[in-house]
Amino acid sequence: MTILKTLREQSGVSQDFFAKELGITRQTLAKYEGSIEDAPMPILKKISRKFNLSIDNIVANKIPKEPTYNIIPSKKEKDTKQDMRIDVPEKNIDKFKEVLLYILEKVGAKHNVSQTVIYKLLYFIDFDFYEIYEEQLIGATYIKNHFGPTPIEFAKIIKQMQKDGELEEIKTKYFQYNQTKYIPGRQADISILSAQEIKHIDTILERHSDKSAKDLSDYSHKDVPWLAADDNDVISYESVFYRTPETSVRKY
Repeated sequence: MTILKTLREQSGVSQDFFAKELGITRQTLAKYEGSIEDAPMPILKKISRKFNLSIDNIVANKIPKEPTYNIIPSKKEKDTKQDMRIDVPEKNIDKFKEVLLYILEKVGAKHNVSQTVIYKLLYFIDFDFYEIYEEQLIGATYIKNHFGPTPIEFAKIIKQMQKDGELEEIKTKYFQYNQTKYIPGRQADISILSAQEIKHIDTILERHSDKSAKDLSDYSHKDVPWLAADDNDVISYESVFYRTPETSVRKY
């Protein structure tokens, strides 16, 4: 018996009723109850919300002793609960600033590197690093919007950096489009970054910094973390482990 069938029966819901909740047929639900591995990410996410469990537990076909979905543990809790991943990432504002300044130093002068492109570069720096190393680099929080992943801390950090003279925001034109660009006011302090992190950032910049805002947005729309999130919802770092070959960067 799979975890899905166990959870459904424990909650006292019929197959017909639960299938309607998931937006699928009863036959499809029966298939997933026989093999949870066949369920796509949007269905896994609905099951996760319904039963307050992490997607990891559902895919592993294991009911934990306590709920794990959307728990945001403190540093101490993270150390004591080794089987619990962090769904909503811890923030590292200092590292965010230095990575942003490093990006501006390396590629900020390129005509295409506007605010929208920087959003996507930050996203792939964070999410690709998490997929490869299962650790956070910046650890920013990204939400899903029409143009792709957006770091919600960005506006506040930019405002503070402008106030401190660490960068300048300028408005320009790129072909017929309005652009917001940034000029660094100081050099990035890369001592806050490891050699592994710098190499990773350089790889992302080499791979994506020549792409237009539209090309990068279109590419991010193919990424499972973005696809799995609801509009204006936080994008889960855990979703990187369900990426398709088109956007996956880890050799499994």
